[in-house]
Amino acid sequence: MNHLRPHSRAGKSCLLVLMLLAGLTMLTSCNRTENEINTLQQQVWKSPENAKAYLRLGNAYARSQRYSDASGAYKRALAINPELDEPLHALGAVAFNQKNYTEAQKYFQKHLERSPKDSLRLYDLGNVLMQLGQFDKAAKLYSEAIENSDVFTDAHYNLAVCYIRTGRRAEAQAIYEWLLVKNNYLALSLQKHLKKEAR
Repeated sequence: MNHLRPHSRAGKSCLLVLMLLAGLTMLTSCNRTENEINTLQQQVWKSPENAKAYLRLGNAYARSQRYSDASGAYKRALAINPELDEPLHALGAVAFNQKNYTEAQKYFQKHLERSPKDSLRLYDLGNVLMQLGQFDKAAKLYSEAIENSDVFTDAHYNLAVCYIRTGRRAEAQAIYEWLLVKNNYLALSLQKHLKKEAR
């Protein structure tokens, strides 16, 4: 019994050291991110007409989950160079992450208009419409994304979820069977949706 006590103290000491190291790692990471943001802010102040600098600053803000600041930087990048694609997508993603799906839809729609056959752009807009409960419209976008990229398993999965929500169970089941071969993880997740709807 006495042999256990020194080990448990040592274990507690090790745990405490690990917790301190984890805290220091997080603090270092936060400081690194703040330093990166400060450096990028300096760059945009020195070159206020550099759209790419604003884009990089927006990305740093977004990684820090400073979404309002990120939106401002992305909008500034677009104001400088309206032809840039990345800020449109980034503005949609920031709005989506904040669950502001109406705003995300606006930006993802504009992004899609620039390349209407792009599977990822179709998928992004489909995701927004699915969150808004517009399952038929989302299904159409996922179908178009799949037409352009047949191996897009995530689009197949989301299409099946839309089918389940709109009562098209047989079509969802067919996608489930396809996913069993292509992506077992997504197939298992879809199976849960199918079982839930069967109740």
